[in-house]
Amino acid sequence: MHLRFLTAVFVALALHVPCSALAEPSIIYVVRHSEKAPDGKDPELSEQGRVRAQNIAATLHRAGITSIFSSTTTRTQQTAQPLAQRSKLVVRTYDPGAPKALVEKVKAQSGVVLVVGHSNTVPELVRLFGGAPGADIADNEFDRMYQLIVGPNGAVITVLLTSLPATGTAP
Repeated sequence: MHLRFLTAVFVALALHVPCSALAEPSIIYVVRHSEKAPDGKDPELSEQGRVRAQNIAATLHRAGITSIFSSTTTRTQQTAQPLAQRSKLVVRTYDPGAPKALVEKVKAQSGVVLVVGHSNTVPELVRLFGGAPGADIADNEFDRMYQLIVGPNGAVITVLLTSLPATGTAP
């Protein structure tokens, strides 16, 4: 009888937990696209950029990524693709001009999420996720990787990592 009462109390408490808290990702990685070719309106990645994209995939493939988001540009898609292939995930696109909509989509996910953006969008995304972006990203800076750890109370810890250099051969 006592056990049934406790079970009923635990079930009742569980039903009062907000669904959104259950859906939030535990970690969000945010990176800028890798090095791009110098020409064109929507350039592809350069050879260095392709190596860096492979290195990002090698770094994050055991991080438990469950969702990948990328803007619609070729360079962000190509940065996300090696990890997507390795993890058997589909890259979901977002509009970089609507960062709040992306944040809502990401917060509706569970697990670990990767977001690939641009030098002028990544700091704002980090801020909207509750993190601390630090200094602006320079035009020639491609190695900044944010790890945003979402705590049970919604507080975000920002860890600034560096992606592997774009020299040499991808692991």
